[in-house]
Amino acid sequence: MGTQPLTDEEREQIEARIAVLETEHRDLDDVIDRLALVPVQDQLQLRRLKKRKLLLKDTIARLRDRLIPDILA
Repeated sequence: MGTQPLTDEEREQIEARIAVLETEHRDLDDVIDRLALVPVQDQLQLRRLKKRKLLLKDTIARLRDRLIPDILA
């Protein structure tokens, strides 16, 4: 992330990417909740889904940080 402010196009691209990632994050949340209800769930698959969900959350946070302009102190 440089000192150059984002262009309107870059900002729109980042916001669109965040929307896609948030949708995937919510979908994973639903899948994880359903799998947790199954008496004999695949623990490896559940762990992988949770790891993917956490990665999405971190990516969303980094993208949101890019939307906030740097403030020189």
